[in-house]
Amino acid sequence: MRAQPSVKRGEGWAAETLAVLAPSPDRVTPPCPHFPACGGCSLQHWATAPYRAWKSGLLDAALRRAGFTPGLAPIRCTPPHARRRMDFAVHRDGRTVRIGLHAPRSTAVIDLTDCQVLHPTLAALLPPLRTVLGGLNALRRDGSLVANLLGAKPDLLLRSDGDLTTADRSKLAGFAVAHDIPRIAWARGDGTPETACQTHAPTVTFGHVLVTPPPGAFLQASAEGEAALVEAVLAGLPAKLVNRSRIADLYAGCGTFSFALAGRARVAAYEGDTASVAALRAAASAAALSGRVEAQQRDLARQPLSAKELSAFATVVLDPPHGGALAQVSNIAASGVARVIYVSCNPAALARDAKLLHDAGYNLLSATPIDQFLWSARLESVAVFAARSHT
Repeated sequence: MRAQPSVKRGEGWAAETLAVLAPSPDRVTPPCPHFPACGGCSLQHWATAPYRAWKSGLLDAALRRAGFTPGLAPIRCTPPHARRRMDFAVHRDGRTVRIGLHAPRSTAVIDLTDCQVLHPTLAALLPPLRTVLGGLNALRRDGSLVANLLGAKPDLLLRSDGDLTTADRSKLAGFAVAHDIPRIAWARGDGTPETACQTHAPTVTFGHVLVTPPPGAFLQASAEGEAALVEAVLAGLPAKLVNRSRIADLYAGCGTFSFALAGRARVAAYEGDTASVAALRAAASAAALSGRVEAQQRDLARQPLSAKELSAFATVVLDPPHGGALAQVSNIAASGVARVIYVSCNPAALARDAKLLHDAGYNLLSATPIDQFLWSARLESVAVFAARSHT
């Protein structure tokens, strides 16, 4: 999670932040030495009880704005040192390389020498990564690094402001072998990634199915968070599903939910990213699930499924991007599909989209807050809705 600041941090920001850390029953000593300079964990100074109550309150308020009276499930919390995905900023000054997150409202990169949320396997890579990146011709000044932990092994995507040379590729290959990294991919700027070196297939398991995701692929931020999301989605499915029932999995990615859902019904997985669809389709084929999981490429922002298309499904599961899915949810509401399971990473977008379901006559069956981004202001959740004719 990398900040995208547009202005420099004001000189008084640190003093203002530290001022709110005065002793209080609701405040504790932040465990990270980079707090409050690092923009990754802005709420480390909150005690556990008020922090979790505030996080749950984000979901409660969002659903109330949509017109529902929610009864929330207990919040599910990711523990420290569990983040398996991080989008790092990279800055080079001579031979010195910083790898970390941006300071709040700043372009400055806080060099992470310690991180209370990052998985230890990824944290251990940072010191040797600084060394190898410092020797690359491709990194002139600024870049980024997406680090995914696929099972127990890292998968890296480096974006740089210069071209990767033959010598650079050799150095990255040596680094991959030395640190048991299946794949290191590279791209210049926002270009399409290519594999710089690969020692063996990089794979992750979704619902007992091995998937080879594309470089820098979206993963849920932690294995614990993913498990909580999948559990809540499966719990939200209607009890009367039969083997030939159909589920639409919208914004399916590489199959985070698709393969778990396939244990309950046939799945039509829709995703806009070409590489992710290819990965999902290949995994389904290798697992002999081609007739059970159907992967289709479709940009749901530009071409949402119509109400007529949606009416063929027993359940619609959607996991939209941060901005939500206004056009798609409008069609879902018009379709009258019996069950809608909305996986949200943005309470504000959920409030807007869920109001369409409320106004179309849907009831809220359950809502589960999931704190996958520990000590941040972000909240994920799973909300389950049913058409009133089916409740």
